[in-house]
Formats: sequence, C-alpha cells, structure tokens
Amino acid sequence: MATKLTWLGHGTWSIETGSHKLILDPFLNDNPTAPIKAEDVQADFILVSHGHFDHVADVESIAKRTGATVIATFEICQWFEQRGVTNTHAQNLGGAWKHPFGTAKLTIAHHSSTMPDGAPGGDPGGFLLNLPDGNVYFACDTALFSDMQWIGRRGLDLAVLPIGDNFTMGPEDSLEAIRLLNPKRVAPAHYNTWPPIEQDASAWAEQVKQETSAEPIVIEPGGVIEL
Repeated sequence: MATKLTWLGHGTWSIETGSHKLILDPFLNDNPTAPIKAEDVQADFILVSHGHFDHVADVESIAKRTGATVIATFEICQWFEQRGVTNTHAQNLGGAWKHPFGTAKLTIAHHSSTMPDGAPGGDPGGFLLNLPDGNVYFACDTALFSDMQWIGRRGLDLAVLPIGDNFTMGPEDSLEAIRLLNPKRVAPAHYNTWPPIEQDASAWAEQVKQETSAEPIVIEPGGVIEL
C-alpha cells in the first residue's frame, strides 16, 4: 500500500506508511481549519518540530490515549515526560534514527521554540523522512536558508513548505527554497489558518509551475497525497 499523507490543516500532517501511523505537529481541537479532532487520531508515532502551541497542543492527549512515541528534541521530550507521556525518543539537529517506519532525520529550521508554559523547547527543526515509498522533507516552521540545498541532495520525492509568511517563509521565499531543494513534488502548509497567514495557494502553484521544475500539489484540509 502506498504511503499516504493527509493534510489536517496548518502544520499538521497524518502519515500512513506500511503498518505505521504517524502524526506531525498535532494541532486539531483549537485549529479552525482541522477536519478532525484529536480524539479521532490513531498514531504509533508523533513527530514534533518545535514547542509552539499551534504545533504541540494535542500531543499530550494523543500520546496518552494511543501510547504513541513522541519524537522531538530532548527538551520537548523531557517536557512531555514531566506531564506523564511515557514513550519518547529524543533526537537533535542533524541526528537521524532508524525507526520502525523508516529513518527520521531532524533538520535545522530558522524559527523559535518555546513551550506553551514558557519553558525552553530547544532548537526548532524540520523532518527528513526516508520512507519505504520515498523521501519526504517537512520544513515545518522556518525561514529560507541556503543549506536547504544539502537537504535536497539526498533526492526528495516530496517537500512540504510553509507559505504563510509573517511567522515563516512566504510564497516568494518558498520559490527559492524549491530551487534549492529540487523536489519532484511540493505541497504548501502553514497558511490560511488565521488572517495574518492568508495566502492564495492557487497563485502560488502557478508560480511554482512557471519558475521551478517541481510539481505543485495544493490540497484542502483532509486532502491526501500518495507517494
């Protein structure tokens, strides 16, 4: 069965690969664009890119209900352990680990990371996933940075980039990111959740077609991409 990636709005993605279910940055119950709630999620692993509320809000409830393993920086794992989450796997920037679903490498991201209570969340990151059906890069919340060219040299079947601007890179910088990463396909995220990050994804997709070699894939929350 092909790997399925479902956008659940904002920066949240569900990933089904083989017999494993993953969720990235679960922000559902307080997300006005999410098509499901946290109690609907089944997960074996929870990937957390950084500590901001709109990326960790539903981690604890999902982890405790499902027993899923939280994969994040040491500081984030420790923060959730203090709240009773029993299964965690700490990584740090540049580090990779072969998990049952495939290899996850924590990549750099230029952003900030503070937990909802003000505790430090370590450095923000993205995820480079080597899955049975291909390589996927989730840039997560980040500005444009030139080292994206090194991430792309592994060969990317799909890159997921933020385009909301204001808090992350916007459409213009994302085009340069696509040129550096050189993925086969690219999908936008972290936009249209609230007015400060409203964007025209269709216009963005036209620019991607005209100015890069990647195939843009724009889906609504609840939409699915297959590898």
